[in-house]
Amino acid sequence: MLLRLLNAQSCKRASVNAVFTSGRVARAAGILRGNSTLSKRPLDDLHYHLMNAPSDLQHWTKSVFAVSYLSDPPVKLENSKTILGIIPALEEEEAGLNDFKENAKFIDLMHETVQAALVDGVDDVIQAEALQRGSGWLHIHASWPLDERNVPALGRIGDPDDILGSVRVEDGKILPETYQRMPSYRLFTADGPPKLSAGLAKRLEEALLRQQKEENEA
Repeated sequence: MLLRLLNAQSCKRASVNAVFTSGRVARAAGILRGNSTLSKRPLDDLHYHLMNAPSDLQHWTKSVFAVSYLSDPPVKLENSKTILGIIPALEEEEAGLNDFKENAKFIDLMHETVQAALVDGVDDVIQAEALQRGSGWLHIHASWPLDERNVPALGRIGDPDDILGSVRVEDGKILPETYQRMPSYRLFTADGPPKLSAGLAKRLEEALLRQQKEENEA
């Protein structure tokens, strides 16, 4: 079930059909309502906003869930950079992982934010990894140690699906201008949703809130 995959840690018994047909998300399953303001740490929760499907998907489904780290839905679904992607709100059948449609604009924003964060050196985990590595390529994983999404041991290479990008390290120092995206990276896998380390998550949260403000004022 897709919702179980999106929330691999806390939704092992969640019913996708029940959520889709009722238009609600259950707190007991670890999923927050679209208007919830609860948050444990930056980007710790996913929100599912029921919205009309984009015009190019009306032949497939009339309604979709916009998956977002933000508690408020976007003003317009089309062209918004604030949502990770969309899930069809199907009543007749359960949506699968392959039904999730990634939002390329969100992915672009995430990469831009990560590279800017590397320039500012805001993430202690990445800085520690760079010091240990000394010189070579450092992989940026979209997972943090409390998550179950295939976190590799320190200094080891993780699953390509979980590697957001790579950056060159020389003498323990990160060279942000060398940051490269990993083409094989996927926002959602069978192991769950993306989970950035605390420093990167905080920066991405700030970037999403700024973007949301811009879109609301446009």
